[in-house]
Amino acid sequence: MNTVVETESGAVRGVLRGGVLSWRGIPFAAPPVGALRWRAPRPAPSWSGVREADDYRNAAIQHPKQTPVGLREFQPVDEDCLTLNVVTPAAPAAAPRPVMVFIHGGAYLMGSSGTPLYLGNSLAERGDTVFVSINYRLAALGCLDLTEFSTAERPIDGNLALRDQVAALQWVQRTIAAFGGDPGNVTVFGESAGANAVTTLLATPAAHGLFHRAIAQSSAPLLTVDRELARSRGRAFVDLLGGPSRLGTDATTLSRTAHRLVRESERQQPGVVPFGPVIDGDYLPEDPLAAIAAGRGARVPLIIGTNRDEGTMFTRSGDLAKPDEETMARAIESTVEQLRAVGAAYAGFPGRAAWRRLFGDQIFWAPSVPIAQAHSRFAPTFMYRYDYVPTAMRLARLGATHATELLAVFGAYSGRAGVLALGDRATARRIETQVQDHWLSFARSGRPGAAWPAYDAAARRTMVFAPTSRIEDDPDGARRRAWEASGLRGTTVPAQDRLDPAE
Repeated sequence: MNTVVETESGAVRGVLRGGVLSWRGIPFAAPPVGALRWRAPRPAPSWSGVREADDYRNAAIQHPKQTPVGLREFQPVDEDCLTLNVVTPAAPAAAPRPVMVFIHGGAYLMGSSGTPLYLGNSLAERGDTVFVSINYRLAALGCLDLTEFSTAERPIDGNLALRDQVAALQWVQRTIAAFGGDPGNVTVFGESAGANAVTTLLATPAAHGLFHRAIAQSSAPLLTVDRELARSRGRAFVDLLGGPSRLGTDATTLSRTAHRLVRESERQQPGVVPFGPVIDGDYLPEDPLAAIAAGRGARVPLIIGTNRDEGTMFTRSGDLAKPDEETMARAIESTVEQLRAVGAAYAGFPGRAAWRRLFGDQIFWAPSVPIAQAHSRFAPTFMYRYDYVPTAMRLARLGATHATELLAVFGAYSGRAGVLALGDRATARRIETQVQDHWLSFARSGRPGAAWPAYDAAARRTMVFAPTSRIEDDPDGARRRAWEASGLRGTTVPAQDRLDPAE
């Protein structure tokens, strides 16, 4: 393939390195600056000549030390951040290749498609796919509901991060064929906040038809909140900022105020993340779980799962390290009685190890199970639990904590991350191969392979990635039942799940 590709906005020149071609920093929308700061994404302006696409350009506005790209090196941050990256095998293809679009995580507060782990070369070359990674607006600039402060002079749209993600997927539909990709076979996948984006996109009408498979790695479904809560957070932000007139201030001030909002929110609810998609009754009409359970979500094949020890990353220090029962209850949005009822399913509760597992389950696993159950009535669904712990993580007592599956997904154990295995690189690479094989098979066909059966509410067959990977029926079933009985938000499939799929 030629390194120069003609896009809808103009020609871009990529870079050939080894067995892959890459194009970095391609605009998929106009820079959201000036009068476009608080507006839905607009089409990218055209350019003449050939644009060099050899660098990631800017990350979305965030703390400048949250975008490491090397030793004491950081990607620049700027409001002009709506770009994406494309990676393809250098070898010619006989037919259009499957497309995998990655949405990065970072609590909707930080992160970038330029993070070195997300390079994408391994998935592109090993899987013969076209890999795409995207940026989107973060924190106050993308993930707060400030629409009540909209005026004729300063109109404000809602759900800007979600709209950015849809705009990137629309760009893929219009343009990816020029890079050898198949717009009729697009898999959207993401981790953490990026996985919350995936489960939210399933219920976003504007996204329907833009992707054909979905993978949600450690989704945090409760990041998607109702309008009342979202607006209360928006008001709190504006108060900290100094009033609505300050919404036109410089982006650095907005970012610092967003971090102040995080600190204020954590005082009320430890561990809370005050940013995310908003169920606004318009762009996102209803709660994603309710939409999926009623059959109104995108009926595409889905892989969804979590890591066994998600919570250890978040409970090592601060208020969540050794919390009392009242702090625990506030952290999981429950009463002390509900906390105790759920905790009874965790051996050793309220000890620290049991608390770490319970807290991680509340954010990621407990609300992901109902999504898998509901979605399985309408489309092939595959659930996993990632248990693999490399030696370094075991010595650090982190276990299979949050985001560690990314090392396998992106083929990092075959590179520098192999040092984490400390003498057992063979096991790490075997896990890496298994995970990539399943992800790539799913991207090609909508099935992760014959060894991984579909999930349903009867057997709840789940792939467990471990030194000896296996299928388990309803792993942690007692804990699942305790969460379902708790009545806590997002842990029980709505009544609509009783609908017949034919309806």
